[in-house]
Amino acid sequence: MTGVQTCALPISIRTAAIATAPHNGVWHRLARNIVRNGIWLTLPPLFFSLILMSSLPAALTPALFNRDIPDVLLSGESIMRILVFAMPAFFSIGLSSRTQKQGLALYLAGVAFYYLSYGALILFPDSAWSTSMLGFVAPAYTNLFWMVGLGLMGERFHFPARLRYRPVFFIAPAAIFLVFHIAHAVIAYLR
Repeated sequence: MTGVQTCALPISIRTAAIATAPHNGVWHRLARNIVRNGIWLTLPPLFFSLILMSSLPAALTPALFNRDIPDVLLSGESIMRILVFAMPAFFSIGLSSRTQKQGLALYLAGVAFYYLSYGALILFPDSAWSTSMLGFVAPAYTNLFWMVGLGLMGERFHFPARLRYRPVFFIAPAAIFLVFHIAHAVIAYLR
């Protein structure tokens, strides 16, 4: 009788573990996908620019920055911006490969460059840098670094498809967005 009782306990524990394992696995995968979602890395540059936009020199405020810009350029820029900022929600990021680690370094450097470009325009609006085309357009072209870094950190798509993640799937639309965005900034500067 003692042998039967000691065997019954491990079996019931094992049965309970097996019964809840798929449920726990789903929650674990969901939590991992949320934490490793690429969308989180779009938030620092996005929130930074939204918070400080009103502190930029007048020429870079939305009302003046968008004045007299061709509609096709504004539309293309807006469509590509939505795509580029939404797309990371559909892939996870990782740091397991050398490319992904290089992507993290590029992302961090890019965010720093982006922040510095804003800082220079806000703190020193009349400086030679801020009044030059290179300085004025810096908040547009410094996006290149963090966007490429984010693309390189991508690991896999969240949707169940046979399409394997490749950095070009994010970097190509980001490059198209940047063509529109930089052209917009250059036109605004030349006015």
